[in-house]
Amino acid sequence: MTIPRLRDRWAERPALGAWMFLREPMTAESAARMGYDYVVVDLQHGIASDPEALAMMQAAEAAGAIPVARVATNHPMTIGRALDAGALAVIIPMVNNADDAREAVAACRYAPEGTRSYGPVAAISRYSDDYARVANDTVACLIMIETAEALENLDEILSVPGIDGIYVGPVDLSLTLGLAPQPYNDDPAFLDAIDAVLAACERHGIVPGIHADEVLAPRWIERGFRLITVGYDQFAVISGLGSALEVSRGEPLDGPKQPFTGYR
Repeated sequence: MTIPRLRDRWAERPALGAWMFLREPMTAESAARMGYDYVVVDLQHGIASDPEALAMMQAAEAAGAIPVARVATNHPMTIGRALDAGALAVIIPMVNNADDAREAVAACRYAPEGTRSYGPVAAISRYSDDYARVANDTVACLIMIETAEALENLDEILSVPGIDGIYVGPVDLSLTLGLAPQPYNDDPAFLDAIDAVLAACERHGIVPGIHADEVLAPRWIERGFRLITVGYDQFAVISGLGSALEVSRGEPLDGPKQPFTGYR
């Protein structure tokens, strides 16, 4: 069996993804069937338990998307559990220096390239008995750049072998730059940070990714991002429910139809 790779998707075209804060396998499956390149189960800020995350990744992969997990911490056990459950890429938060990056990469790779412990129970069941042999070349290690400290250490971070891509967390990045917690800021500090990330990725041959939406996506694609999350289950549910009620009543809702976007 040929195991699909996220890097093959972004090599063909900018890969567009859906983000799951909630815990519904049917939503993950629906996103995959719609044609999203990847589906992320958020294990840092989302509400899915391990068994629910397993079911969501199974549903996404079966419907044609690459199953991805945003893990809670940069820790071997956390990363290993997500990979053993069948994630074919992991997004690892709060990587601020080269040591953090080396720990992240090591947790994603079996020896001799890393320190990942063997035990891919769900991954073997889903992919093949040959999983362990090809896992190091299949799993994508994506580290998050989301702090001012990480910006200062970009070159040393991206010099660490084994990083497949970076993933910008624009809200946390904005906060650490003293800006409003939102996915995009017109402030020069934010725009300069994005330029610095893209330039560093180009220097080191690393794929850049970012949280966005359908409005921001064309701008980021033009700038060179190859991995862009544009759909979010929680926001879609709240927006859809709010719109239905507003139209049915013929009057605007008292509160916003969209929740606070800082969760991104």
